[in-house]
Amino acid sequence: MKLLRKSLLVFSLVTLVLVAAQPVSAGDLQKQLIAESTIDQVIRRGVLRVGMDTFLPWAMKDKKGQLVGFEIDVARRLAADMGVKVEFVPTKWAGIIPALLTGKFDVVIGGMGIQTKRALKVNFSIPYDYSGMSIVAHKEKAAGFTRLDDFNKSRVEIACKLGTTAVAAVKKYMPKARLRLFDDEAQAYQELRNGNVHAVVGSAPRPAYEAIKYSETMFLPMKSTFTKEPIGFAVRKGDVDTLTFFNNWITIVSHEGWLEERHHYWFGTKEWSYLVE
Repeated sequence: MKLLRKSLLVFSLVTLVLVAAQPVSAGDLQKQLIAESTIDQVIRRGVLRVGMDTFLPWAMKDKKGQLVGFEIDVARRLAADMGVKVEFVPTKWAGIIPALLTGKFDVVIGGMGIQTKRALKVNFSIPYDYSGMSIVAHKEKAAGFTRLDDFNKSRVEIACKLGTTAVAAVKKYMPKARLRLFDDEAQAYQELRNGNVHAVVGSAPRPAYEAIKYSETMFLPMKSTFTKEPIGFAVRKGDVDTLTFFNNWITIVSHEGWLEERHHYWFGTKEWSYLVE
């Protein structure tokens, strides 16, 4: 009897292993992938949750406290094309990838540069825009500075927003300079206006806007950007369906000319300035 029980137990275990090893049918696999897809969850929920932080003119608040900017336009158009509402989830930039990974929102649409280190943690869509780093300096503290090498000195202090690609740009091109990091980009520019740092490095065109607005204390040492980086949507890894949809959407609105038109409005003009000034 004991031998019979032992034989039955062994047979049952072998059977379970063989069943578990059987390939999942194509239909079952498709259902599983759809159920796990962020896009499917968004459609069922009726709301696309977008992680973002404020960067002028990517995303900012107008005089009424409403969010406006290039990224805001992109997210709203995306949600409208999906037939859902959009919910913006403002998040400190330094913690935006961890917040995405823990499910606080569905996608990051916030001027995020596509970088190798970031791509180890998240998946990026194809680029929907391009940005670059620019530098704005204090007229007295950085008098006569016209090249990056002029800022690459141990006595020079440069302010950046924490967690941004500006930090990486300073470390690469001005490694001898001292970095001052701020949670809020506005704080970095305030430090520059107060003469507490030599310069601020940030995504164009904000440095140029600051130089124009505060021309009595600030200037652009170089007229053009010194880096170029692709900008993409960031999503959690393993969600091919969602990534494919976003790539298709970017391709469609790019060929329409809509992304170019919105980029020109927010980056090529100051027609929107009355909204925030």
